[in-house]
Amino acid sequence: MLDRVLGAASVLSMLVGAVSGPADRLAEVAFSFQDPAIIESSGLVVSGDLFLTVNDSGDRGRVFVVDRSGRTVGVTSWADEPTDVESLAPAGPGEVWVGDTGDNRRGRDSITVLRVPYGTGDREVTPTAYELVYPDRAHDAETLLADPRTGQLLVVSKDVFGGTVYAAPKRLSADRPNRLRAVGAGFAFATDGSFFPDGRHYVVRGYASAAVYTFPGHESLGTFDLPPQQQGEGIAVGGDDRLYLSSEGEHSEVLRMRLPAAIASAMGPSPRPTSASTSTPTATPGSTPGPAPAATGSAPEPDGGAPVWPWAAGGALVFVAGAGWLLMRRGQAS
Repeated sequence: MLDRVLGAASVLSMLVGAVSGPADRLAEVAFSFQDPAIIESSGLVVSGDLFLTVNDSGDRGRVFVVDRSGRTVGVTSWADEPTDVESLAPAGPGEVWVGDTGDNRRGRDSITVLRVPYGTGDREVTPTAYELVYPDRAHDAETLLADPRTGQLLVVSKDVFGGTVYAAPKRLSADRPNRLRAVGAGFAFATDGSFFPDGRHYVVRGYASAAVYTFPGHESLGTFDLPPQQQGEGIAVGGDDRLYLSSEGEHSEVLRMRLPAAIASAMGPSPRPTSASTSTPTATPGSTPGPAPAATGSAPEPDGGAPVWPWAAGGALVFVAGAGWLLMRRGQAS
């Protein structure tokens, strides 16, 4: 409930100042999900000509494989019932990480990631599961990232006033809990994220906007508007650095979007990784990145030079919506 209230307020904040125009001009419809079973797309991965997605909490364990026409061409299922699947990340050729990371009540002792094979056709599998434990307290999280060069996993918590980026060990153990480590400040109310193919940048989205960060520095290069969606909880980066955006809703559209010129310029030209495949996190030379520096306040503005006041008004709407929901909950409990 809270997600939907704040999600609606976030979208409304964008509409208040009519600042969605530049984002609309950068986006187009790539396809619509044809499968009526895909009703709450949460998490998106691009793999060549295929797209992978999962339903939000409440569905059984399964990954949908969709072609560029929007037709489901494969479903991978597993027997164990998930707690709250929310996120996906590439895991190498023919495999994907599934993040059972949702925790709206902030009460889980640990979260789980599963390495799941996929392809055309339907299949039943028994994926290997890895338990992850936060170093501080329970968090809700809908963003799972995989470094395309090393395979190391990152989890971004979902918090209204700014999340945290947590790094998993480079070598995961299926036999014992794997302790996460805070490495940087995260995007506020993050709903999904994806690395760029260069392995030096990643993008994290919310309901109305997104931001690009450096890696491993976790420095923000700027925030930009996203086109309106019902409840946007999926983002993936294609091989041409185009963004693909998915949303909850039956037969929802997947949008293809170019980065704003200012953000693309800030990223600069960068070499592609020597290997495009992502492997299981393993020990590699060098140490895990340390705590990230705080994001600077001099990030380039998105195309169109959108004024700040609509976002301030939108932020107030989000705060009021959240406060109202908390008061309602307290009233019900009393």
